[in-house]
Amino acid sequence: MSRQLNIDTLRQNFWKEEYLREKMLRCEWYRKYGSMVKAKQKAKAAARLPLKLPTLHPKAPLSPPPAPKSAPSKAPSPVPEAPFQSEMYPVPPVTRALLYEGISHDFQGRYRYLNTRKLGPARDAIPLPPKFLEIVLTIHHVLSSGRPEPVPAGYCSHAPLLLQANQQPPGLLF
Repeated sequence: MSRQLNIDTLRQNFWKEEYLREKMLRCEWYRKYGSMVKAKQKAKAAARLPLKLPTLHPKAPLSPPPAPKSAPSKAPSPVPEAPFQSEMYPVPPVTRALLYEGISHDFQGRYRYLNTRKLGPARDAIPLPPKFLEIVLTIHHVLSSGRPEPVPAGYCSHAPLLLQANQQPPGLLF
């Protein structure tokens, strides 16, 4: 809506009354509900403060119930379990303890744990495959010698690619 340039006194008085009525209505509302709104705002601000998490103490292991002696039960045959192999080395206990201290919102807990894990080099977290050093030294020797040398198939499945790479001029590998 565009602004009117010429306002007569009748319209000017109308807007003056509207303005005063709106002002009185807002003052009345603030007088009536202002204290409740401020109390809610203080409660929300208090809820945003860092939380203090309770500490959990380890529970004592429960003793198994006594077995009935009247009927001998047939014990199930133990299933051999394969040893668990992780793709990464286990985390030191000091770093693992960071997971349980605080919450990520306060830059603690998981946030601090992940940032601490990020600081260390990757070779401390991920184990190298077996015979990795032999593969790298063989590749380096092939590339630096200038002549093709057969790479045993047990070392690397990319032997044809290494022979193609040998046709290029030798360069720095490391």
